[in-house]
Amino acid sequence: MMKFTKQDFFFLVGGMIIYVVDIGVDFWVASRYFCQGQYSWSILILCFRGLSSLITQIFSYEWFKNDWEGTDTGKLKLVFLVHLFQCGIFVRYWFALKYGCQVAFKQTSSRGASETDPSNLIQKQAIDAVTDINMLRVFKTFLETTPQLFLQIYILMEHGKINFYQYAAIIMSFCGISLSMVDYQISLRQSLPDKDEFRVLSKFTYLFYKLFTITSWILSISLITLLSVRISVILLILLWTCGFTWTLKQHTTFCKSKKMEYMYRTVVGIILIFSFFNIKGRRTKVCISIYYVTHTVVTLGILFLYMFWKPSIIKELHLTIVSVLTILSLVLGIIFLVVYYRCFHPTTYCRPQACSDELDGVAGQKDGVKTGRFQHFLMQ
Repeated sequence: MMKFTKQDFFFLVGGMIIYVVDIGVDFWVASRYFCQGQYSWSILILCFRGLSSLITQIFSYEWFKNDWEGTDTGKLKLVFLVHLFQCGIFVRYWFALKYGCQVAFKQTSSRGASETDPSNLIQKQAIDAVTDINMLRVFKTFLETTPQLFLQIYILMEHGKINFYQYAAIIMSFCGISLSMVDYQISLRQSLPDKDEFRVLSKFTYLFYKLFTITSWILSISLITLLSVRISVILLILLWTCGFTWTLKQHTTFCKSKKMEYMYRTVVGIILIFSFFNIKGRRTKVCISIYYVTHTVVTLGILFLYMFWKPSIIKELHLTIVSVLTILSLVLGIIFLVVYYRCFHPTTYCRPQACSDELDGVAGQKDGVKTGRFQHFLMQ
């Protein structure tokens, strides 16, 4: 298991600050739209924020309940109240900062020490705490940040002008997507056995692969929405249905209760609309190829639809720019994807015994050490 370093601690503090700023920006943008009489945009932004907050709080509380099973019920009731007021993520940040400060500034872990050594146990607690936060941030990214980015780009394309608060929303969305993607991969490699260290070059390659492919897809959806809202809604529902069905066929066992498992699969279906999601830790060469070939075909189909159905619209300057950016970001995203999987992606997901014992079963104990939640939650 990798060490939790001072750099990790400062990144954690920075992530918490960005999380708070992002909340403030969301309410600021929503209030600006409301003051301008654009109530539908304001309501949509608040709905994205409310939905993502509700779902992340539910998952966060369920994880606390599973982790603290058999402990003081009074403590769990207090945590429930905190989550009820949508502040559960700050409890998790407090635990992560507490354990992270201990291992980064106060303790040193010996290389040869066993997993049950106190210093290494705190190391694991710090990494697991950050891992849970990054998992919740991935949920938030695809339930709120990505849809908001789509909404702001659609508004820009529809009206052809943009205000400062819209710039702020777009910048925060891109920052949120970028940080959650990279932080997730860092946590993945720290938490799972036989994962290589995520070095600087591999971080940027992975970041650009995700960012460019997601950007291309958001621009494509914005274009089809501008053409027809009905077609856009049908397309998104169809894509979610395909993603949800594929998730059902994977027979995931991430949650202990069936209700939470179906909620998890529903969220994964939403994530699959925007980005590939590996939920079983298996080799996914065929699946990821089908996924991005489908996205490429749909993107090209949308552009051809503009050219032959309403060619007069595509002549407008901003739509021409968006079309070029869509193709360019798609090509760059595929290039970075190929480079990442050829050069930087770990060839070994985990030890064979670890896979059979941990990946697809219910989280349990191994040699007295609790397995991390990432044993059941894998995205590549």
